[in-house]
Amino acid sequence: MSWGIELWDQFDNLEKHTQWGIDILEKYIKFVKERTEIELSYAKQLRNLAKKYQPKKNSKEEEEYRYTACKAFLSTLNEMNDYAGQHEVISENMTSHITVELARYVQELKQERKSYFHDGRKAQQHIEICWKQLESSKRRFERDCKEADRAQQYFEKMDADINVTKADVEKARQQAQVRHQMAEDSRADYLSILQKFNHEQHEYYHTHIPNIFQKIQEMEERRILRIGESMKTYAEVDRQVIPIIGKCLDEIVKAAESIDQKNDSQLVIEAYKSGFEPPGDIEFEDYTQPMKRTVSDNSLSNSRGEGKPELKFGGKSKGKLWPFIKKNKGAAPEDFSNLPPEQRRKKLQQKVDELNKEIQKEMDQRDAITKMKDVYLKNPQMGDPASLDHKLTEVSQNIDKLRLEAQKFEAWLAEVEGRLPARSDQARRQSGMYEAQNPTTVNNCAQDRESPDGSYTEEQSQESEVKVLATDFDDEFDDEEPLPAIGTCKALYTFEGQNEGTISVVEGETLYVIEEDKGDGWTRIRRNEEEGYVPTSYVEVYLDKNAKGAKTYI
Repeated sequence: MSWGIELWDQFDNLEKHTQWGIDILEKYIKFVKERTEIELSYAKQLRNLAKKYQPKKNSKEEEEYRYTACKAFLSTLNEMNDYAGQHEVISENMTSHITVELARYVQELKQERKSYFHDGRKAQQHIEICWKQLESSKRRFERDCKEADRAQQYFEKMDADINVTKADVEKARQQAQVRHQMAEDSRADYLSILQKFNHEQHEYYHTHIPNIFQKIQEMEERRILRIGESMKTYAEVDRQVIPIIGKCLDEIVKAAESIDQKNDSQLVIEAYKSGFEPPGDIEFEDYTQPMKRTVSDNSLSNSRGEGKPELKFGGKSKGKLWPFIKKNKGAAPEDFSNLPPEQRRKKLQQKVDELNKEIQKEMDQRDAITKMKDVYLKNPQMGDPASLDHKLTEVSQNIDKLRLEAQKFEAWLAEVEGRLPARSDQARRQSGMYEAQNPTTVNNCAQDRESPDGSYTEEQSQESEVKVLATDFDDEFDDEEPLPAIGTCKALYTFEGQNEGTISVVEGETLYVIEEDKGDGWTRIRRNEEEGYVPTSYVEVYLDKNAKGAKTYI
């Protein structure tokens, strides 16, 4: 069974078949590659799943994992990590032992196939050239024979004509002889080329083509054998991890068998046992006798009474504090507009300083490159000055980009500094007048409650909320429907709200405005659920223009 003998005339079909074989091999490589990607994705999902259900540190979940059922679940999560690792091993081994090796083999196979078919086409071209030479010599021999016949006939005609001179007859005879000699030469050339062609054709069909086709057949059989070996490797890679996966599953079963329901029940007792004795029987109260009621020392009423102070401790004002604590969610905007004005100003200033430092760093680098270029200009043997032009251009572009960025943040900084409240002389005079009229209500005007790092926190409002005593004024606001906020304000000075209806504020504190100054010098504000009035001159008001009924008023 040889392609060179059986398929001697199927050059084009063999070329198509071998290309199809390479396509099949590449298809299998793609299949294995996608399998490795699936294994990696599956391993990643398993790891993420195990990580998702891991107990968080310093959380209540850690306490739950003292129960045997939770410990078994934690062991399962850890084993799932090892389980995922085995799928990563499958992916790595398939990639290194199959995908990479076959990809390299395909490239070699393409080069080998190209070489064989190149030799085949070269042999085809050679035999075609020999055939053309044979046809050319054959036509030339035929033409020369016809010319010799015509010359012979012309000579015989001239020789039979009595009117033709002897010289003309001799000339015709010589011409006939020349034509006959040319025909003989063409015949000899044609015979030689024919013999050569027959030899070349025999070599082509019985030596060259069989050898080439035999090599192509061997190449194709190696390809088939190689893809079979790869399929075996594909199965072996899976089989190698089965024992380890089995160990992971055995560990999960072992962890499940370690669950002790009695132990978990005992842990529940240890966690929640109060130590109290159940209440005793309630004695009959005979109202026909003088009022006398006895209750056992460990009665339910005593235990309830002991719990009341604790319930009262977590009172209304404290309970309502938490829902109003606002936390920033999501990514912070570039201009820090989510921060209070002073903190925003500091953040912008910090950003501007950072950009200026980067600009200075780039400028220093530019100066260093410029100096190096000067050195190269003076000493060409040390380097090519033109090689630094690209770097200089790049540094200059970076400087321009950083300057534009710095200008953007400086514009925001100027905007914030223009909006920040300033202690004008007029505001100080108003503050002095109010202090003269109410000397007992103003204290520590210059008190600074800003945190050391300059950040704005809501701990101030929480602390103030906890310290405020429940008054009739507070109950009045609790009964009413809360008014919507029409803006915000910032306390310019500390104000001790000791009179009924007022509210204490700390310098620098930001609060909500719910009612403007009606002309009496007082503004109504809110801190979480606490509401009250403060002197208008003590705060800087920022009204929301979109709020209903709001006017531009500062």
